[in-house]
Amino acid sequence: MRIVFMGSAELAIPSLEAILGDGNAEVVGVVAQPDRPAGRQRQPTACPLKAFADGQGLNIMTPEKIGSPESVEALAALKPELFVVVAYGQYIPTRVIALAPNEAINLHPSLLPKYRGSAPIQWAIANGDSVTGVSIIDLAQKMDVGDILRQETYPIGEDDTSGALHDKLAVFGADLLLKAIDDIRNGTVSRVAQDEAQAVEVRKLTKEDGEIDWTLPAATIRNRIRAFDPWPGSTCRLPAGEPLKVWAATVEAASGRPGEVLDDGLLMAAGDGALRLTEVQPAGKKRMSAISFLNGHPVAQGEMMG
Repeated sequence: MRIVFMGSAELAIPSLEAILGDGNAEVVGVVAQPDRPAGRQRQPTACPLKAFADGQGLNIMTPEKIGSPESVEALAALKPELFVVVAYGQYIPTRVIALAPNEAINLHPSLLPKYRGSAPIQWAIANGDSVTGVSIIDLAQKMDVGDILRQETYPIGEDDTSGALHDKLAVFGADLLLKAIDDIRNGTVSRVAQDEAQAVEVRKLTKEDGEIDWTLPAATIRNRIRAFDPWPGSTCRLPAGEPLKVWAATVEAASGRPGEVLDDGLLMAAGDGALRLTEVQPAGKKRMSAISFLNGHPVAQGEMMG
């Protein structure tokens, strides 16, 4: 099967790697986002998938708009039989999808119709879910609403961060994607329409999401700390006003005013219960244990965190 693979983010790399190693498909082209300025010097930088595909010597396109006449013409010349889309980041119009007899399929890291949209991994953790999964769907004209071709669950570990769970689902999803491609090749696809009554849409994260609200329950704050690692991170303010990022914490049974320091070991009162900070990062420093931080930055019991 002649496949054109569309993707940009890290999530897409294991899927492309799996297809390349499968032996039953030919990747005739890769479509990725154009190079964007990055770093302090704002130098044009390739997206993760493009960098990987370039190292594999693949035919790569990076159109600003995938639906432009030039892009459609170039894609048609590849004679694709199937488009595979994983974390691409552009709207793909019907005129592109129609170029392939088998049209297009998309990998989404959630149990659709739950968590449609951006940041499904992060919101699953933030909401305290114990299970998530991967869905392979037909690409539709509205985001994440296509029929489900394959879907499997995956457990969320008690200490999983969104970064750790992302990497697990990327590999897990790549295997599921190969099964869906086999179904298409063999003519054994079983499509299931999504239940709109169960749909949950989630938004893209913002920096403001990382601001710790001590009035929330301790368990909720801990879930959000895990969910927002690595980005945007979770930040509070020390009693003197300096920012402090919190990367890890445990829930304890204690109480006080939300934001109050309850002992000399960074046990923080929340709206319900308390949270002991175990890994933090002061401004301009690396991550460190709370013990290491307190050696140089003592915080007294009874003080208030912002």
